[in-house]
Amino acid sequence: MTVPEVDAHSVPADALLLDVREDDEWHAGHAPEAVHIPLGELQTRVTELPAGKTVYVVCRVGGRSAHAAAWLNAVGYEAINVGGGMQSWAFAGRPMVSETGQEPFVA
Repeated sequence: MTVPEVDAHSVPADALLLDVREDDEWHAGHAPEAVHIPLGELQTRVTELPAGKTVYVVCRVGGRSAHAAAWLNAVGYEAINVGGGMQSWAFAGRPMVSETGQEPFVA
């Protein structure tokens, strides 16, 4: 199954961005408006995502988010993988915040 993919530069500023990384990765640095649902919890928490809105899915480098996007597409969402993940997001200079009070980084 082919999963639609865009690079970090192409994610719209008002996009619904789903971060499927683990808690420690999220705390280190994430996009300010992202929704955090770790991949292992996605099937039980998918109803937290609004229906009818494209979901851009991100992880650290793009592997976990590709699996999440494929699953979301299979269950009726429109999901797009963010290629290169948060590493590409940071490299592209897109905004990041941390939950630690420290400078955000991609863990």
